[in-house]
This record gives sequence, structure tokens and C-alpha cells, in this order.
Amino acid sequence: MSQDLIGVVNAGSSSLKFSVYAGDECLLNGQVDGIGVRPAAKAKTGAGEALPPPDLSAMPPTTPGEALVALLPWLQDWLAGRTLAAIGHRVVHGGPKYAAPARVTPALIEELEAFVPLAPLHQPHNLSPIRTALERNPGLPQVACFDTAFHRSIPEVAQLFALPYEMAERGIRRYGFHGLSYEYIASVLPRAAPEIAGGRVVVAHLGNGASLCALRAGRSMATTMGFSALDGLPMGTRCGQLDPAVVLHLMTTEGMDAKAVEGVLYRQSGMLGLSGISSDFRDLLESDAPRARLAIEVFVHQVARNVASLAGAMGGLDGLVFTAGVGENAVAIRDAVCRACAWMGVELDEAANAARGPRITTRRSRVAAYVIPTDENLMIARHTRALVA
Repeated sequence: MSQDLIGVVNAGSSSLKFSVYAGDECLLNGQVDGIGVRPAAKAKTGAGEALPPPDLSAMPPTTPGEALVALLPWLQDWLAGRTLAAIGHRVVHGGPKYAAPARVTPALIEELEAFVPLAPLHQPHNLSPIRTALERNPGLPQVACFDTAFHRSIPEVAQLFALPYEMAERGIRRYGFHGLSYEYIASVLPRAAPEIAGGRVVVAHLGNGASLCALRAGRSMATTMGFSALDGLPMGTRCGQLDPAVVLHLMTTEGMDAKAVEGVLYRQSGMLGLSGISSDFRDLLESDAPRARLAIEVFVHQVARNVASLAGAMGGLDGLVFTAGVGENAVAIRDAVCRACAWMGVELDEAANAARGPRITTRRSRVAAYVIPTDENLMIARHTRALVA
């Protein structure tokens, strides 16, 4: 199986990212953006050389499933007679049952449909290309890789809400997300940061979607996202942690129905709602508008506050890792978070931070902070290869 090609699909509401791997080597990377509005594709080799992208103008896709169909002729030409051994998919929510990736079957798809209300920005779009591939090529193995699976190691005491216990038995509990990213970071820590790999580490997956994870010896012990991908840190358009009475107030006093509240919490809040300018951290960091600065300050405050909370859950802190789009690229946000965590023993090295590390704290810093790029697609490829083998 070592040289068999594995396809990876990571679908969102308006985009579809795709890759092809031979072992751990990425041979092809691409994506379709603007699905349903103005779709456009781009592609490059694993070495970064641009490839002529597929032409989507004849039948512009309106869903990630349609985007996959539109890509297939172009992908077959690129494969030049080679075939995929399997396709691995990112699926945000696997519920309480799945602590590992699973082979796709019609029954599994039906089971995963039940979690659409818990991840409305992700789950339906994750499942769309899976259905499409199953319909068009039922003999091609597919593997669902769950963002929740890595967090099944979290102790029950950290999973439970203080609700009637019968609700926990029905699945109302903390799940955690971004697990594929955290799993990748845990897998490379022994090589990238051996002095903290076996200790107590908070990983900050900061991007348009953002969360933190407490790792102890590489296992998830706690995380900021909970029952849904709405909880925890404020994000691009999601509110993050919220007093549930706010929802009751919006419904009973302001007359909003469940759909309207969902729209506010998932699509109109976070950086967009606070700034009134943009959900993109790059726009906010470049802006002089007071509300743009305020949004960034709220975000940094919540990140630092939650780092301390997760350190408390582990009984201390040995390391801090920044990853994902904002974590890997936003020097100013890493700077502000590290300074806010100075009381815990984080001593920033400004020059190293400006150079993007990998280590961004001084040698005398009691807590070592690193910048480590994540690679969710590689984790999906590895899981898929292992399962079909």
C-alpha cells in the first residue's frame, strides 16, 4: 500500500480543498473557492509549482458535491492512468461513538446526518462530497476522519455539563473540535519541541475558527470548544463562549426564533460582529478603526484567559504552541498572547517571534512557546491509508 495514492477532501460551505498523497508526500494540492457564487479553482504540485486549474465555467458548482464532480475529469487527466486507492474526508462531528476514523457506508452517512444541527457551518458540507463520491463510484473506499475523535481521551469530568445526567447519556456533552490539527501537532512535538512533548502543553489553533487544546503527554485532556463548534474563543463570525441566558433573552424578549438566533451566533458575531468591518484577522490588524482594535483585544483576552484555564486543568504549563492561519502568521497576536501569559512564565523573544520561530520564547523562559504549522490533510491521508490497508 505504500505507493498507493490517497485522495483527501476537506469541504466547507463555499470551498472544497483537495490533495493527493503518496505515503506522506503530497503530490497535488488545490481548492475550489466561491462555490455557489463565483466558483474558481487553483491547483499546484506538492512542490508548489502552479498547475493549469480545471475550468468550472461550463457548469458552475453550487455545492461541494457538485464541485467534486466538476473536478473529476481534470483529476483523471492529471492522474494519467493512475488510480486512487481511497479518499479520506474531514468530517467535523463524529459524536460520542467514534474515537477513530471509520469506513464510509450509507448507514454511517445517515448516522452523521444527526450531527448537522451541532455543526451547521461544517457537517452538511462535509457530507456532500462523500455522498457524491459514493453515488458515482461505490467501489472506491472512503474514510471519514472526525475532528472530534482525538478528544475522546478527555476525562468524563471534563466532558460533562452540570445538566441532568440523563442528558449526557443522550449525547449532550462536550466533544471538542479541530482534533485532526491537534493530533498532527501531538505527532510532531517529539521532533519539533522534544523538551515539552511529554509535558503539559496548550496548543492554540487560531484561525477563522479557533480553539485551544490541553495536551498532556500528547493526549487531549481538555479543550475550549464543547457541544458544538460555537463554544470557546470568539472566531471570525462565531461568538464563542456565551451565557445561555443571552439566547433565552433574544428569543423571549426580542422575539427572535431559533433560526434567527443561529444566524446571529454563527454568522454575525465574533470578529465581524465586534468590529463591524471584517471577519478576517488580516483586515483587522491592518485597520486603524477603534472597533477593529477592540475586536483583536477581546480575542487576545479570551485566548490568554483560556490558556490559563487549561493550564489549571492540567495542574501547570510547560509549553504553548501556536498553529493554524492566525497562529502561524499573525506576529502581533502571538506577541500579545505571550505578554498576557507572562505571569505563567512565558518570556517572549521578540526577534524570534518576528522570524516565526519555531521557538519564540527566550532560553530562560520557564514556559517554552513555539510556532508549528499544522497539516490536517496529512493526518487524513495517514488515517485513510492505515484503514484501507
